[in-house]
Amino acid sequence: MPMVSEVVVAILACARIGAVHSVVFGGFSASALASRITDAKCRVLITCDGTWRGTKLIDLKANAFAALQMCEETGHPVRHCIILRHVTMMPTRPDEVNGARVDHGSLGVRPAQSIDLKLKSGRDVWWSDLMDSLSDDIDCPIEWVNSEDPLFILYTSGSTGKPKGVVHTVGGYMVYAATTFFYTFDYHPEDVYWCTADTGWITGHTYVVYGPMLNGATSVIFEGIPTWPDSGRCWAIVDRYKVTKFYTAPTAIRTLMAAGDECVLKHSRKSLRILGSVGEPINPTAWEWYHNVVGGGRCAVVDTFWQTETGGHVITPLPGATPTKPGCATQPFFGIDARIFSDKGEDLTPEAKHRGVEVEGYLVFAKPWPGMMRTVFGDHKRFEEVYFSRFPGYYMAGDGARMDEDGDIWITGRIDDMLNVSGHLISTAEVESALLLHPRLAEAAVVSRAHSVKGECLHCFIVLRQSDSVSNGGGCSVHSESHVLDPTLRKELCQIVRKNIGPFATPDHIQSDLSKTVTKQPGGRACKRSRRIWLKSVPLTFQDRVMVILLMLSWRPCKKWLLIDISGILVEFP
Repeated sequence: MPMVSEVVVAILACARIGAVHSVVFGGFSASALASRITDAKCRVLITCDGTWRGTKLIDLKANAFAALQMCEETGHPVRHCIILRHVTMMPTRPDEVNGARVDHGSLGVRPAQSIDLKLKSGRDVWWSDLMDSLSDDIDCPIEWVNSEDPLFILYTSGSTGKPKGVVHTVGGYMVYAATTFFYTFDYHPEDVYWCTADTGWITGHTYVVYGPMLNGATSVIFEGIPTWPDSGRCWAIVDRYKVTKFYTAPTAIRTLMAAGDECVLKHSRKSLRILGSVGEPINPTAWEWYHNVVGGGRCAVVDTFWQTETGGHVITPLPGATPTKPGCATQPFFGIDARIFSDKGEDLTPEAKHRGVEVEGYLVFAKPWPGMMRTVFGDHKRFEEVYFSRFPGYYMAGDGARMDEDGDIWITGRIDDMLNVSGHLISTAEVESALLLHPRLAEAAVVSRAHSVKGECLHCFIVLRQSDSVSNGGGCSVHSESHVLDPTLRKELCQIVRKNIGPFATPDHIQSDLSKTVTKQPGGRACKRSRRIWLKSVPLTFQDRVMVILLMLSWRPCKKWLLIDISGILVEFP
């Protein structure tokens, strides 16, 4: 569903009757949606006819119905499907939306007529018809449950390709959502709070729905994109509704920064008190712009670090209490025992805290907290292996971190085969599996590449099958000198990723692998770190020594030369 008030109604209705909800981001493909429906064993699907993304109409109903068909074919038919009429008009009541009389022009609503409105008898029902069938005095009693009963399942990408169904419980999650919201955003009853996240992600769950509502906060819910109809949209909304707390992602901040200061300065932002950043590390330049231009140098900036698995903030400054540094997540939240471990499992934290020495390594947590996930749905063994096997007795976040001489924590990025693209966690294995569905591909490896707006993007190395490899004949797909794919193949590969995962996972770069084979580690996994080093000059971190050796062994002449400071400090490609 899009970001409409009904999605919040549906979430809270599930919580009231004790039904476990699993919200799926509307940008996922039908195949990705079907796999989540099947894994969670869902009985009811609530969806929408469509939504507008800028000037583009998104047919959500068609995507949902395609997923339902896939579920039937795999032996898991969904019993009921409730469809919210949002962008299409009732044929007999064109001036009404969900039973309410509206002036479409005054609301800025753009009705669409291109969406197929056919329903499957016995399964599908319109949201409005369901509401009309209920009497005003209907009673819906609360279903009382235990504090450790599941509240929701939210799927996040896994390094092995299959998404993980993260399970959060009623009591612990709600306590943590309410507490972190209250302190991180210094909540007061007169505040108007706005988080731009989609409810399909954990930020939408914790800081659009549960956290604000448990505190009784007045919130803004926004459907659309921040650059339409112009790049001043966010600041116009801030001015109109006198927003005091604003929470968004670094990708959105960089996008709005690129549009220029004028889009910000033409709107009043005097109501703003706190600016939040979430979803990915924010670079210092974007942090400074956010603080000085958007906040006028007077608003506190809270750069929050947390995950789907943590349920809420685990590292964050507290406004007015924690000294901040551009790009630094600063200090753990109350009760969070954050540590930095070496590759050998040595606790490096005392070096930074007591001796004032900067350390870098794996980010781990030594103690549990109320909002942490309880299991991976249907696979508790995977939960133990992914989060607790690397350092027994400690939760491994999957991110690298640096602790400076002041004891402040800087997030350095993922240390596994996961990419954070525009705040979306994407599994490289999942993208590789999608690419290999193309009949002309023999191998594929996906790595991270720096991006000025997204933070990082997908760079794909591919190897064509022997019968389709580079030749001197006409019509070849890859040019041996430039390693550039022909546009048709590139388009097909992008489409196959969009179809199997979603548009947000579309690769920015695809090229043939220089060595004509994707170098593998002993276990069979592609040596992606060596290719990431090839793409960009980066300082070698503690886990890179093996990658350097593999890179040297697999190197082929390619009109560039490699200089490696084997001490792990410098990699340059003149």
